[in-house]
Amino acid sequence: MPHLVAELTVFILAVFVGFEVISKVPTTLHTPLMSATNAIHGIVLVGALLVAGVAYPPLGAVFSLIAVTLATINVVGGFAVTERMLQMFKARAPAKK
Repeated sequence: MPHLVAELTVFILAVFVGFEVISKVPTTLHTPLMSATNAIHGIVLVGALLVAGVAYPPLGAVFSLIAVTLATINVVGGFAVTERMLQMFKARAPAKK
């Protein structure tokens, strides 16, 4: 039980620190930062998969599935935002008359 309390404490502190750090970033930098952190999101997904492999049933498997699902959404969303950002910089075809 003390181990769980320590992990929850670290998690809650990480949420607060993450929120404070992200809230200080200017809006013009959000998209470039998102594209630069896709590799980190991939590492989170790999970590979630590794944890899922050694999870204790039944609750560990449920939390592992949630972690893998959220990490996958994070990775896909990061690449979608990056692709959308790159589309803004492509040259547009001239309009036909």
